Amino acid sequence: MGLQCGIVGLPNVGKSTLFNCLSNAKAQAANFPFCTIEPNVGVITVPDERLTKLTELVQPKNVVPNVIEIVDIAGLVKGASKGEGLGNQFLANIRATNAIIHVLRCFDNDNVIHVDGSVDPIRDKEIIDTELQLKDLDSVEKKIQKIEKAAKVGNDKDAKKAFEVLTIYKNHLLSGKSARTAPVAEEDQEHIADIWLLTAKPVLYVCNVSENDVNTGNAYVEKVREAVKEENAEVLIISAKIESEIAELESYDERQMFLEDLGLAESGVNKLIKAAYKLLNLATYFTAGVQEVRAWTITQGFTAPQAAGVIHTDFEKGFIRAEVIKYKDFVHYGSEAACKEAGKLAVEGKTYIVEDGDIMHFRFNV
Repeated sequence: MGLQCGIVGLPNVGKSTLFNCLSNAKAQAANFPFCTIEPNVGVITVPDERLTKLTELVQPKNVVPNVIEIVDIAGLVKGASKGEGLGNQFLANIRATNAIIHVLRCFDNDNVIHVDGSVDPIRDKEIIDTELQLKDLDSVEKKIQKIEKAAKVGNDKDAKKAFEVLTIYKNHLLSGKSARTAPVAEEDQEHIADIWLLTAKPVLYVCNVSENDVNTGNAYVEKVREAVKEENAEVLIISAKIESEIAELESYDERQMFLEDLGLAESGVNKLIKAAYKLLNLATYFTAGVQEVRAWTITQGFTAPQAAGVIHTDFEKGFIRAEVIKYKDFVHYGSEAACKEAGKLAVEGKTYIVEDGDIMHFRFNV
């Protein structure tokens, strides 16, 4: 299950610095790499202490973590929706993403000039929002034009419902609000699935603060929290300057000492990746054997056959049963064999809902 997040933000808010930190393997967990697919796309591992612990216990030949793609969305400036800046170049990139990481400048520094002359994260947010909303409005209006005749003439119930739903989105966007907050029932959102609305994507706001404010936040951060309180969006505080300093350190131990000196439990980059994972309602299960310990991405609520299908579609089609060990039990007893002896290996059928952290082995017949 590929996971892709796009980073957006105005010039000089710290977006590029943050992307470069994400692009640096040293900023992440000790032994897993980052690779660049294209100049503005990187693949980075999802930090997971459970994978590290399982690796210590099993001592496998190979370890495969979950990964996330980070896309640097260029060209988003005032007027981008009408062709300013890089114009429509950003559209293909951002439409392909699952979620948006919106970086906002929440620090004062006279040496870093703001594109609009002053620091105002709410204004910056509204500029980006407006550009995305204008593009979405254009998409909605084009679809309305396509179905309007069928909706108003004849007995096409689907067209009538689609017209009704799209009109709600149109009015919502015209009022300067993003599609994700439109008063539309979840089952009716299928009517916008084919037009990939940009502002319907879940969003994570990253407040880029100075080193002094990374633990406490500041007045700018509070303004952001107040502005987005109805969006059901997470607000994360990160200092891109600190992250860039972490990225320059050579060893994992050095980075941990640096974080401890700052009173931080983990790097902002790690927090960001975990928050993006949570934002998309994702979970992880593991397969663990001497050949390989591997993390697998699923959506919360997946059944055992659906989880098996993430490995291979044949596993889902021919699913017989799943052997499940809870992560805490595996760590407590130290091995699969010990868990079996202690009666901690459960045999589950097709209706079993996989829990985050489950260690699974599938039996199937093709």
